[in-house]
Amino acid sequence: MKIGFIGLGNMGAPMARNLAKAGHEVAGFDVAAPIPQGIASAESAANAATGADVVITMLPDGAILRRVAGEVIPAMSPGAILLDCSTVDVESARAVAGQAIAAGTRALDAPVSGGIGGAEAGTLTFMVGGSDDAFADAKPLFEIMGQKAVHCGPSGNGQAAKICNNMILGITMIGTCEAFALADKLGLDRQAMFDVVSTSSGYSWTMNAYCPAPGVGPTSPADNDYKPGFAAELMLKDLRLSQQAAEASDADTPMGQRATELYRSFVEDEDGRGRDFSAMLPRFERRGRG
Repeated sequence: MKIGFIGLGNMGAPMARNLAKAGHEVAGFDVAAPIPQGIASAESAANAATGADVVITMLPDGAILRRVAGEVIPAMSPGAILLDCSTVDVESARAVAGQAIAAGTRALDAPVSGGIGGAEAGTLTFMVGGSDDAFADAKPLFEIMGQKAVHCGPSGNGQAAKICNNMILGITMIGTCEAFALADKLGLDRQAMFDVVSTSSGYSWTMNAYCPAPGVGPTSPADNDYKPGFAAELMLKDLRLSQQAAEASDADTPMGQRATELYRSFVEDEDGRGRDFSAMLPRFERRGRG
């Protein structure tokens, strides 16, 4: 396929490289990041989209997505697919899809899970919203960039799946970190804590696969001084999106709201920015009940 790729940062660059390595013709554009080796440099976002079968975007937020969509959709060929892999608000995803369809093109919202490591290795999971035919046509690209793509329903549902998943992730990480901090104060060895919880009803991804305690369980960012695999500020972004969606849909999410408040404080008032989201553990270690 001929692919336009817009947004070549930490996630977009390795995704574009994997597509080029697989033999696709990829033209890339980014306002700041360098163009990766093997990717043709486009003069603008619209230039990257011109003549492309699929235009992939990996952008910071919904406002930027709307602006870029306004540039690229008029340049796209009829029937081409706008494949947005950003994590944005559901309303922006649905608005951009409507704009694409009105212009005679197709749209998929396909946020990803797996982080920079997954982007490099081509093992991302895609949560996809959009039409059946667009999903089928884009599936070969998902198979190059990732290991799994789940069609979640119509436009916007990919974003809905991502923010619901990450709300669970944020809440459970906080619970896991709180439990380790409590175990410390009770004199319970962390390894013993892990051995019990990881094989009993406290089992979770944040405990078993991404343990926030250094030297316990599989290797995780905790073993690398909490250098981010998934940065705390990105978790805060996703939690804020979850609460924006909850407010718009009148959903009661008290745990999601409290997790958002805790990550906001950690990132904006404390030392969380630039650290992994599991660095909540040393935060709780330092704090007392009050």
